[in-house]
Amino acid sequence: MPMTRAQLNAVTPRGPTIALALGGGGARGLAHILMLEAFDELGIRPKIIAGTSIGAVFGAAYASGMTAREIRAHTEEVLGQRFDLIRELFSARAPPINRMLGIFGTRTAFLNPLAVLDLLLPRRFPADFASLHIPLKIVATDFYAQDACVIQSGPLKPAIAASMALPVIFQPVAVEGRAMIDGGLVNPLPFDILSGHADVTVAIDVTGAPLPSADRALPTASEALFGTAFLFERSLIREKLKSQQPDILIDAGMSRFQVLDFLKAKEILAAAVPAKDVLKRQLSRLVEAETLDALPPPGAGPTPDLEKPKRRLFKRSSRKPQD
Repeated sequence: MPMTRAQLNAVTPRGPTIALALGGGGARGLAHILMLEAFDELGIRPKIIAGTSIGAVFGAAYASGMTAREIRAHTEEVLGQRFDLIRELFSARAPPINRMLGIFGTRTAFLNPLAVLDLLLPRRFPADFASLHIPLKIVATDFYAQDACVIQSGPLKPAIAASMALPVIFQPVAVEGRAMIDGGLVNPLPFDILSGHADVTVAIDVTGAPLPSADRALPTASEALFGTAFLFERSLIREKLKSQQPDILIDAGMSRFQVLDFLKAKEILAAAVPAKDVLKRQLSRLVEAETLDALPPPGAGPTPDLEKPKRRLFKRSSRKPQD
């Protein structure tokens, strides 16, 4: 039985502390909801969270104190009832731009990510990082500096909007005078910025990979456009994994879904169940390992004094946390 919000907020950390990284992946990132459910169902709370793009959206929601069940219910409500303009935009019957005045900026043909967040996030949502229950790091890309920017203080919504500002779909976002775009272009799976913050780092990869169609030999123009971005992001992740790896890496990428398949939320959530089960098993081992590690094998003699310090399964990192 999942815990309530009050119960989760009162949880005393068990076992090694955990840092959680939620990656970018468009609609595929709806799978993050199930990964958060795994934490709730085990009564585990991350010590710190880092998020890129859609990972920043759900990471912020979870860090705000919402349970995974609340996030799921709200997301399903939004996609089912309150996302009419986005629904029309993502469908083949998208109306002319001038009918989108509430979401489109007046000077461009891109979506305004802040306006989309106003639809996507609950009305009572923390205004700044300082109001969050769990420390949060959000990755965006400084367009002109051509570098990653880790935002962890100040106004919250602009930071989330900047992290999800995928070119072609969203307008760039100004954060402290800097032009920001999608964080996935520089760090699609930000487990590295959590180095030294916890005993164990868990990373959820939702990028997926392009799949060939049985109906045609070549991808459509939109599939090629957005698929190219994910090919780039997966290449970045593969290169990063050569030099540094999280303790737990879950590949939850729903490859058969496209970046804008938000109207297939139920299918995406159902497809993510196996990845959730894998994560639960690995998290359960972390929680159980410290107790089991302290006990002798059967027949090895009397049970030791459980009040004595236990040997840790994971050593606390001695590296200085990265900002």
